[in-house]
Amino acid sequence: MIAYTPLWQTLKNKGVSTYALINKHGVSSSTINRLRHNQGVTLQTIDDLCVILKCKVEDIVEHIPE
Repeated sequence: MIAYTPLWQTLKNKGVSTYALINKHGVSSSTINRLRHNQGVTLQTIDDLCVILKCKVEDIVEHIPE
């Protein structure tokens, strides 16, 4: 299973809110909702988040074996 648990900690550590992702960086609210519910997003979205947050992929997503 893919989980976005690291994303929420990275946002907190960087002082970035989901409000800022939506309004300042153009991330859609539906994308935020998909991330909150550990649903699939594109690699482009992951790349965009890495650029916005200046972080690595592992700071956003983790794989949890089922």
